[in-house]
Amino acid sequence: MQNIIQVQNVNQRFNSAQGEFLALDNVSFSIRQGETLSLTGHSGCGKSTLLNLIAGLTSPSEGVLLCDNREIAGPGPERAVVFQNHSLLPWLTAYDNVALAVGQVFRNSMSKAEQHEWILHNLELVQMHHALDKRPGELSGGMKQRVGIARALAMKPRVLLMDEPFGALDALTRAHLQDAVMSIQEKLNTTIVLITHDVDEAVLLSDRVMMMTNGPAATVGEIMEVDLPRPRSRVALASEPRYHQLRQQVLHFLYEKQSVA
Repeated sequence: MQNIIQVQNVNQRFNSAQGEFLALDNVSFSIRQGETLSLTGHSGCGKSTLLNLIAGLTSPSEGVLLCDNREIAGPGPERAVVFQNHSLLPWLTAYDNVALAVGQVFRNSMSKAEQHEWILHNLELVQMHHALDKRPGELSGGMKQRVGIARALAMKPRVLLMDEPFGALDALTRAHLQDAVMSIQEKLNTTIVLITHDVDEAVLLSDRVMMMTNGPAATVGEIMEVDLPRPRSRVALASEPRYHQLRQQVLHFLYEKQSVA
């Protein structure tokens, strides 16, 4: 399977009041086209720092990041980001929030009618077509995240970067959105990079789970293949021994190999 993202010998340093801080130390890995890769580890292990580097929001101190064999030198529509905070503009409707992204990316390649149909298509994809005229203040937390995902998908990204997108949601809403993301990934074959602290979420959604060592000077500790067949059902997996073995492997790394005082 072709690699779409390559991270090669990346170090990331920051200046602080106490001096130079090494956040990431010689990080190297690749992400395959069409896979879901979860990043997990204790707080402070550089997960969000790494995601920001892949997004092109920051540049590495040393090393290089590639997308489709081209150096990542800044943000691009082929790499869309969904944050824990939905980041919707509160004065715009759900439709207009998605339209803003579509207009920026496709203003020269789609007619107004094509843009309209594409906006509706992406809202339908996340089951938010019924609320297209509502503003964020009229939507629940889960509905806002659905619109945020629709806005990201409407850019036709090759890679969808998700930074704890379900972290602020209640358990039932979180489960519904996890199922929605699995369904979308199955339909679109989009490459997904997901930051999560939730071990069950990592195993359920991922093809591989990348576990980071503790910071500072965090690096790749272990990459685990999740060999569970797709499509996946959370109910069926509850009685699947292999699911529990994989879950235990992640827990062992986090709480035994990388235990924190």
